[in-house]
Amino acid sequence: QVPLVESGGGLVQPGGSLRVSCAASGFTVHNYAMAWYRQAPGKERELVASITSGGTTTYAESVKGRFTISRDNAKNLVYLQMNSLKPEDTAVYYCHRFHFGYWGQGTQVTVSS
Repeated sequence: QVPLVESGGGLVQPGGSLRVSCAASGFTVHNYAMAWYRQAPGKERELVASITSGGTTTYAESVKGRFTISRDNAKNLVYLQMNSLKPEDTAVYYCHRFHFGYWGQGTQVTVSS
């Protein structure tokens, strides 16, 4: 089983919204610090948002006020709600468990008119 599987990406116009999801297998997301990263072509992977096991969240300065990370503990899912999207948000989005040596395939988010 693949431990992390991202889904929900797609094409959206600037100013639009999208929610991407991360399904975890083999562990309970409620018990770990989880994060969303993104990587644009030719750029390094960057941390977008994180949430601790206690529910404390952090965000990159570029997405504060627009993105929200959350968990659905019953479904063992991690979400990233993205609002007021900008072209510079275009990237492959990955979820990650801190200190866990596995990555999923990511989900492509493209913001374009």
